[in-house]
Amino acid sequence: QVHVVESGGGLVQAGGSLRLSCAASGRTFTTYAVGWFRQAPGKEREFVAAISWGQSTYYADSVKGRFTISRDNAKNTVYLQMNSLKPEDTAVYYCNPSGIVTTRATDFGVWGQGTQVTVSS
Repeated sequence: QVHVVESGGGLVQAGGSLRLSCAASGRTFTTYAVGWFRQAPGKEREFVAAISWGQSTYYADSVKGRFTISRDNAKNTVYLQMNSLKPEDTAVYYCNPSGIVTTRATDFGVWGQGTQVTVSS
């Protein structure tokens, strides 16, 4: 079983940048797809971005052109570079590995603690 820990969140002004990390432990997730999801207060968890084991990338329309997902298999880590942040990006961000790319948060039964991203206007 792959365990993940999210980090890199923080408080940033609108227009700023942050880089989130999703580090795996327990076993390598080189052959897994990894997705980033987020949940804002009072809202359902939603898909943000995903990367397949073959490095194909997928983005929600709301973050396309601003966020970039990448992976460093040597470090067993997936990153989410977030640029041009907006107040509506404020949420707790979670990552999760899966056998194939999925954009459905309901496909996962277990979530990590996530990392808080707060964007001030």
